[in-house]
Amino acid sequence: MYLEIITPDKSVFAGEVASAQFPGVQGSFEVLNNHAPLISTLENGRIRVTSANGNQFFQVDGGVVEVLNNKITVLAEAITE
Repeated sequence: MYLEIITPDKSVFAGEVASAQFPGVQGSFEVLNNHAPLISTLENGRIRVTSANGNQFFQVDGGVVEVLNNKITVLAEAITE
């Protein structure tokens, strides 16, 4: 599954991942391969990305995530690694 994390300033992450966990406004949720389509708002919190290289973490300051056809797009207001 392909994940792209973008802020207004730059592209923060782009690549293949096994799973991703997000801080949704109504609680944390995880996206795995072949996940149902969804759009959700994100609150301030930590995104965990699991790939072949292990886990990576990004601190997000709000935004939106879209999941569609094994592609995850995160439009974040700000990210710190």
